[in-house]
Amino acid sequence: MCYAIRMQMHRKHFVLWMCVIVVVCIALWHTVFKPVPEGFDVTGAAHAVAQEDVLFLADATFVTSDGTRHSDQHIFDTIYTMIDEAREFIVLDMFLYNDFLGTVTDAMRPLAQELTERLIAAKHAHPMLTIVVITDPINTVYGGDRSRYFEQLRAVGISVIETNLRQMRDSNPLYSTPWRIALQWWGNSVHGGWLPHAMDVRRGRLTLRSYLRLFNFKANHRKLIVTDAPTRYGARTVRTLITSANPHDGSSAHTNAAVRVDGALGCDVLRSERAIARWSAHSDAFSLPSLCRDGRLDKNVTDAIAVQFLTERAIKDAVLQTIAQTQHHDKIDSAMFYFSDKDIAKALVAAHRRGVDVRVLLDPNKDAFGRAKNGIPNRSMAWYLHRNGIDVRWCDTHGEQCHIKMLLASVDNKQRILITGSANYTRRNLENKNAEADVLVRGHSDARIFTDACAFFAQMWNNKNGRIMSVPYDVYADERRWIALLASVMEYTGLSSF
Repeated sequence: MCYAIRMQMHRKHFVLWMCVIVVVCIALWHTVFKPVPEGFDVTGAAHAVAQEDVLFLADATFVTSDGTRHSDQHIFDTIYTMIDEAREFIVLDMFLYNDFLGTVTDAMRPLAQELTERLIAAKHAHPMLTIVVITDPINTVYGGDRSRYFEQLRAVGISVIETNLRQMRDSNPLYSTPWRIALQWWGNSVHGGWLPHAMDVRRGRLTLRSYLRLFNFKANHRKLIVTDAPTRYGARTVRTLITSANPHDGSSAHTNAAVRVDGALGCDVLRSERAIARWSAHSDAFSLPSLCRDGRLDKNVTDAIAVQFLTERAIKDAVLQTIAQTQHHDKIDSAMFYFSDKDIAKALVAAHRRGVDVRVLLDPNKDAFGRAKNGIPNRSMAWYLHRNGIDVRWCDTHGEQCHIKMLLASVDNKQRILITGSANYTRRNLENKNAEADVLVRGHSDARIFTDACAFFAQMWNNKNGRIMSVPYDVYADERRWIALLASVMEYTGLSSF
């Protein structure tokens, strides 16, 4: 009898341990070892373009000395011009494409409706124009809400593809592993919800299934558009704009940056986007344009700017390589919405110690569409940088966010390197979890793109011309150790939204 009981206990222990091993293996596979999807971790070729073919753009929200809030915006106006000038194709990949306002009820610029109307007008004006919109399922709250904008686009023959996030690696294994085992098989419905809307207090109820998918904390976070466009010589080219800005009403007052480039860079972007469309929609949503197949966009340009497309982990590698190039008397300026990556932080500290002038401008992480935030992760990162001698300032936000993601380095007083786009400096953004897109621009420091980017950073840092855009470190300093510990735990486990 005792022998039988012991054997039964051994069998239970064996089954338990086997279950634990299976769960751990699933977690490791989907978090670490699963091959990244096609189109991920791209380091594009360095393409030479003329100085006039690359342009820096920015949206800025600021307060003047009398307390009045202003917005100076250029990014989406440039996107609309690109749409109007397209004749062959438009490929748009945007993370947030909706009118959700969180708990805010004030009127915002209706970017989602503006973009939708512009795309529909382009399709009506040029019926043979191929238009593909790639986006994240957050815009339908993972199938729990309708998007009237997507319905309007599809009604006129525009392809709308929601990224299949299950093909991507997991960033939140403590949650995503049991979700993959037991919950991912559930569908979703726009009917019968009983929970408050996660994105907008004005909208109807959501199902529990929407929330269960939301807690995976991963996304197609890219923000870009590629079109064909006219050149000043009458020919056609491929035009690309890569940005940190979303066509999202609740984000319409955010400070953002963008780079617009003409030439072969767009072909590298289209190859990556085509791959995402294929494994999300299981079909060829679009073909590469003839401009990308005949080599005519590759040029030998005197006194050229080099541009390079970067995604996911390749962005982090390029940032670390750029910082490592700097030496005594060089400069590094960075403006960042979320900053929690310890490798980049340590690289900046090392650069400072070898005599590089390093300045970091951070969002205070206090506002999120009407909801108050606790300052994680930027305040603990700011403390680390500050105590290691790096100059840190905060964006002076008033409900909006300082949503820019930019690194600008000056090397040997002759060359500058700009890296900007969608990627925050976080594990989720830089370790092949989210889909991200940045552009690296390298060239002579006198080129217009660099003088414009430097002027924009100087405006934010120094509050020039009566535009108050930043405040000193002490204003939002938080040097509590438990906050720093919490930020680190959230970063390494993935139990966070950053």
